[in-house]
Amino acid sequence: MLESFGYAYMQRALVAGVLIGTLCAVIGVYVVLRGLAFIGAGISHASFAGVAIGVYLGINPIWTAIVFCVLVAWGIGITSRKGNVKEDTAVGVFFASTMALGILIIGLVQGYQLDLFSYLFGSILAVTAQDMWTTVVVTVLVLGAVVVLYKDLMFVAFDPEMAEVTGIPASRLYFLLITMMALTVVMSIKVVGIVLVSALIVTPAAAAYQLTEKFRTMMLLAVVFGAGSCVVGLVISVPLRIASGAAIVLLSTIAFFVCAALSPRRRRVRSSP
Repeated sequence: MLESFGYAYMQRALVAGVLIGTLCAVIGVYVVLRGLAFIGAGISHASFAGVAIGVYLGINPIWTAIVFCVLVAWGIGITSRKGNVKEDTAVGVFFASTMALGILIIGLVQGYQLDLFSYLFGSILAVTAQDMWTTVVVTVLVLGAVVVLYKDLMFVAFDPEMAEVTGIPASRLYFLLITMMALTVVMSIKVVGIVLVSALIVTPAAAAYQLTEKFRTMMLLAVVFGAGSCVVGLVISVPLRIASGAAIVLLSTIAFFVCAALSPRRRRVRSSP
């Protein structure tokens, strides 16, 4: 099993898995605490249209998906904040319309040859050197922003109204956060696919949330669950010949249920009169 990691494609897959698992976990903490899971699902499905645009134009679908998903994320934010529309309603509108746009564009492509399943369901073993380095750059940018704005983002995650009152630009940080979500979603497509990427963002952070109430500890545990699920999922998927993306998400889901069963919160609820 381990000798397979001597191949370049396995090494690229391992690096991409660790980076994506870490990136999804860190952003997932903010998603869970701010209740942005539905936005993550909306952005992930919007990436289908971004991929379709890239195919239609004959350029790298990842780049078009990045631009398109960032615009969709901003569109959701602007619509929900300035259009007198609830956030989940705005997500629902963009969710359906971007999927329809993707289907329409794919239907216009003549002689469509691209393996769409690698984008829908992930293909971590197909990660190229360019994909890996793009993931490295995006990971450094996103995690760098999190480090620099750590305290402000933490404040906004727990109490955005109070953060605004104290002078923290909560609205700008909100748009920065959903932009980072969009980048994370697109970078995760090759690992777990469009269909499952929102689960990889939410589940490790949700598992960590079951075990601690400390923000920093939650983030560290989420990284362990996220990166660990990617590594273990990759390792077992190759000899078992199963879909790596599905294995990664199912492992993180198992971790969530184990953490939920052991959660101190659950024990406190049971012991309370």
